[in-house]
Amino acid sequence: MSTQPAPVEYLYGIDSTVDDDSTHYQPPRVVKFRIIKKTPKRVYYEINGWTRFVDRQRLEADGKVLRLSGGWWEPDLTVYLSEPVIHRPQAPSLSELKAAMTAAHPDRGGTDDAFTAAFERYERARSQASR
Repeated sequence: MSTQPAPVEYLYGIDSTVDDDSTHYQPPRVVKFRIIKKTPKRVYYEINGWTRFVDRQRLEADGKVLRLSGGWWEPDLTVYLSEPVIHRPQAPSLSELKAAMTAAHPDRGGTDDAFTAAFERYERARSQASR
């Protein structure tokens, strides 16, 4: 008599940890929480060795549940039924930044401050691209 192990199910959250001074910033990422038990009213899941639960009807109806007792720093403040998609803004290309820097040059009608800001954005992007 072979018994198949039950498939492991997960709930999802978004970890968007930021330190107070933002020196150790990491972009938001999706984290998984293993579902421990499902009842008609609740879904129990594990996070860092702790067991928490959310309302099953709201989770299945809306696809997500906001925990009212959670802190903003907790990755399970909003619990998702399926893996959420994190939209990251597309960084401008070096050629776009160089064109903006050229357009902001004082010889082309720009101001010193605008050119300096555009130059700093271009240099920052160039140094990050070389890493």
